[in-house]
Amino acid sequence: MQSITQPLPYWRLSGFYFFHFAFIGAFSPYWGLYLKSLSFNAFEIGVLMSLLHVTRIFAPSAWGWLADHTGKRLLIVQVAAAMGLISYCGIFFDQSFAWIAAVMALMSFFWGASLPLIEATTLAYLGHGTDRYGRIRGWGSVGFILAVVGVGYLLEATEITALLWAVLGFKLGILFFSHQIPDAGQPVVRSSDGSPIGEIFRRPEVLAFFAACLLMAAAHGPYYTFYSIYLVEQGYSKSTVGLLWATGVACEIGIFFLMPQLMRRFDVRQILVFSFSCATARFLMIGWGTEWPFVILLAQVLHAATYGAHHAAAMVLVHRFFSGRHQAKGQALYTGLAFGVGGTLGGILSGYGWQWLGPSLTFTISATAALAGLSLIVWRRELTR
Repeated sequence: MQSITQPLPYWRLSGFYFFHFAFIGAFSPYWGLYLKSLSFNAFEIGVLMSLLHVTRIFAPSAWGWLADHTGKRLLIVQVAAAMGLISYCGIFFDQSFAWIAAVMALMSFFWGASLPLIEATTLAYLGHGTDRYGRIRGWGSVGFILAVVGVGYLLEATEITALLWAVLGFKLGILFFSHQIPDAGQPVVRSSDGSPIGEIFRRPEVLAFFAACLLMAAAHGPYYTFYSIYLVEQGYSKSTVGLLWATGVACEIGIFFLMPQLMRRFDVRQILVFSFSCATARFLMIGWGTEWPFVILLAQVLHAATYGAHHAAAMVLVHRFFSGRHQAKGQALYTGLAFGVGGTLGGILSGYGWQWLGPSLTFTISATAALAGLSLIVWRRELTR
């Protein structure tokens, strides 16, 4: 692994993560409610929300290739942040399905550039100390919590259109911090980096890992698209929904900050097995347990495993598989396949499922997808090394 001699810009990286995930904290839980207020049906909402993932199938790979070939990671992040802000402003001009779809697709194309390159930059600064990744990424979770709770109360007190201005504020924060992070420099190329990226990707354990992560992202599709709508329809207030989202992310923060200790005690494969097992249980609890608030609360606690522990372990494996000159492309592959393909399938299929099967069966399908991912992780023992 490469080692960067520059001091770690802890707070600058943390600030970027804070606003990036604050944007998600305002957008993911409540954007479906905004779309519903425009009288779109469940299928249309599923299609629109899936656009955030569709562009992540190809955009991160394009941005990652450009970054690795130009060595200008941070410049690309800055340009993408500016263009993402400009494209988002289109949301204020029209409310038709086609217009909103175009705005969301364009915004997502630029937004998808940032995180894989920031992840590669963060891991480059950490070098051999990748177990400390969670303590920087954890500030993103803090931003998510403050946004999801704050916006929840804001929407209780005002109109749903207040969401548009809150999201705009977080986009401005992303742009500001994109200019604060110093460049980590060129990655150190090792002799083992000579393998073509396609050869690395085709290794059985790498394919199994990516397939499992795709299934995990797909399993979360109904959660990110319809969870807030579902709970509001079941009688939960918007502020309560915000607190439930915040509970899950608060537990995620705890896991991120405990990851150095956990990774010394357990190997990456054991952490992934636990994460996928929790996801299977969690989606069954959400699908069938809304009449019991304690069950829904417990399901949110499991977010610590299904997202927090899973993501931190996945980042370690991506960094292990794709090092040196392949680092940004490896991050882009992970984002494109897991969150791009997986998120798109989860979003679109959740729209179909919600309309034709209902919430409970849709979340049961999510649990089944997580179980399939678990079987792949159990099967490939090489992930331990």
